[in-house]
Amino acid sequence: MEGFKKPVEGFATKAIHVEQETNWSDKLVVQPIITTAIFRQTEPNVVQPLFYSRYGNPTRSSLEKCLASLDGGNFALAFSSGQGTLSSVTAILESGDHVLCADGIYSGTIEILGDLKYKGIHFDVVDFTDLNNVKEGIKSNTRIVCMESITNPLLNVLDVEGVCKIAHSHPNVIVIVDNTFLTPYYLRPLELGADMCVYSLSKYLNGHSDLIMGAVVLNDDGLYKRLKYIQQTYGAVPSPFDCYQASRSLKTLAIRMKQHGKSAYKIAVFLSNHPAVEKVYHPGLPSHPQHELALKQSYGHSGMISFYVKGDYESTKKFLLSMKVVSLCGSLGGVESVASIPAYMSRGKRTPEQLKKLGITSNLVRLSVGLEDSNDLIKDLDCALTLSQS
Repeated sequence: MEGFKKPVEGFATKAIHVEQETNWSDKLVVQPIITTAIFRQTEPNVVQPLFYSRYGNPTRSSLEKCLASLDGGNFALAFSSGQGTLSSVTAILESGDHVLCADGIYSGTIEILGDLKYKGIHFDVVDFTDLNNVKEGIKSNTRIVCMESITNPLLNVLDVEGVCKIAHSHPNVIVIVDNTFLTPYYLRPLELGADMCVYSLSKYLNGHSDLIMGAVVLNDDGLYKRLKYIQQTYGAVPSPFDCYQASRSLKTLAIRMKQHGKSAYKIAVFLSNHPAVEKVYHPGLPSHPQHELALKQSYGHSGMISFYVKGDYESTKKFLLSMKVVSLCGSLGGVESVASIPAYMSRGKRTPEQLKKLGITSNLVRLSVGLEDSNDLIKDLDCALTLSQS
């Protein structure tokens, strides 16, 4: 993919080495998994750094420090899921606070924000592709502005720096960016002014479809201490084994993301020229509505593609069920290629009218390109698309 920002040198080195030079033994190359729930104390009235694994665990701390380094952040906190991360982050809100949320954001985020109404916290959803909507949407009681670097599933590119400048012109507004689709390999929101960067580690950061976890990365010491307290008190912490798996996966993140991006771009070009496809969304294509913005703020794009199959739901269903290499699954970001119909498989509580307004129709397919041979994927897609029209 040409035209994007030049990748920052040293990313892969950080992913492999930060916090992996173990203090337990100078002979160990890989950090051990510390599964103990409790730690011996020296005195009953002296607080030790390690006391109980909900409060802190060496394996989790190692992962958190590595995650922070990849985003250029001062701190990171790992949670037991992406939803657990967002639930913990929104726990900083108080009754009367307001959240401004980007249109088209992940349905799970909308559900969490919707449930906050029982605490006297309300939110509005506006189209962030027009920065005027952000300006007009912020109220005197707005505490959080919540967005994604790339929206799900239509892959709209949002101006992170532009949104941050608007939000930070108001007192006490925190900008949270969900960067799951791009990872710090392709975009680092903190560098663009975001206050917090949240991830579902279940997706690309782990990348092997075998764990559920989330994380937040940030710079502000006060916010970190508040979220650390919430992590410890609410207890949505990941297991040491899951933290080990995530740490291991980070070591291959750079090379995985590079291949995801290379294959996805090749497939996006193929789909753009296929007679059974109406339209393709991929920020690397000049046809993408925010193509120039993507080139300006990103280091590339991941394996995510969205496209409309010609015809109705039955044609799209036939296409999905005809594929042999690509699996019908609701998730993304793994080494395996998966596809879904977001209108049915990840709609959340959105009504048919809301989905239609967003452009999430029954013939929209979200494709997560894995690490299989790209030519095998193209053959599989070509055959299935042809069958969908018969």
